[in-house]
Amino acid sequence: MIPATFKFGALMEKGQAVIKEGELRELLPNELLVKQEACNICTTDYQQWQGLREHQGYPMAGGHECSGIVVSVGEDVKKFKAGDRVSVLYDYCGTCENCVAGMITICQNKKIFGKNYSEDYYGIFGFADYFIRNEKSFVKMDSALSPSEAGFVEPLGSVLHGLNKLRLRGGYDTIAVIGGGTMGLLNAAAAKAMGAKVFVSSRGEKKLEIGRRMGFEMIDAGNCDAVEEVKRLTEGRGVDAVIVSAGTTSANQQAIEMVKAQHGRILFYAAGYPAPGLEIDSNAIHYKNLELIGTFGSELTDFINAGKMLSERRIDVSYLIEEKVPLSQIQEAFELASQKGKFRISVMLQE
Repeated sequence: MIPATFKFGALMEKGQAVIKEGELRELLPNELLVKQEACNICTTDYQQWQGLREHQGYPMAGGHECSGIVVSVGEDVKKFKAGDRVSVLYDYCGTCENCVAGMITICQNKKIFGKNYSEDYYGIFGFADYFIRNEKSFVKMDSALSPSEAGFVEPLGSVLHGLNKLRLRGGYDTIAVIGGGTMGLLNAAAAKAMGAKVFVSSRGEKKLEIGRRMGFEMIDAGNCDAVEEVKRLTEGRGVDAVIVSAGTTSANQQAIEMVKAQHGRILFYAAGYPAPGLEIDSNAIHYKNLELIGTFGSELTDFINAGKMLSERRIDVSYLIEEKVPLSQIQEAFELASQKGKFRISVMLQE
């Protein structure tokens, strides 16, 4: 039975997260009703709460790192049944040029932060206790995986999208990740699972300790020259590739110095607000055969593979969940998530 109403968290303006209530409509034949259990607050979410991404629009009923249990299915649904644990993908039309090519994050008919589900709100209503979506916008997860861990499908999908561009050669590549926050360590974990030798440069004892517990060789950038340490660890050669997971000018410049002299690759994973700078002349790119690679979003296969990797425990993201906060305390959850050095704050949607 479909509940009459649902509760959801929304950002009304800078620094203001509130609980709202809406009406749930009837299911269409190809849709699922999901009882949401958890939604993790990502950088995009809390930076808008801080007022750094106001271009995304208010009011924002955001949240996209979410998971829950299927309650009911439409009559045409074949892949899911009531009781399945699922994680949400970004919705997509499936028919535009980008979707046909698998690039669903840049669907030409649905916007990530558009008003696809409401005339009044932007976002995809991830911080909601129930929601309805087309079955194509879900990935089935292992039922034993915790709701907060299952919510990592979207961020892991974006990581896999970037790593695919690096063309890793299982067991041969050395990778330096700059930034030991949630997404830096997730990049490191995925690269390691693909066979790369990984170094992570970060500041702050908590990040360094979590990284070590996850099995990475951590570089304490607050107490050494990270570039020189990378060169020492690679016998002066530099790494095959650098993943920039800190949206700062200094991280960008370090990447150029860390990468090997010929045929190096730099993946710019993180966005930064205000926009970071990058200073390099085109001759250096030319003579060093250097690749500067941008990455954003995910393809459909990335989401599917992320769900498999999490369900098969090939990556353990439990280290990256710092605290769980009930939906009724959504404002406090955003306050925690925006504190420097925090890992994921997971909003629990059933109270």
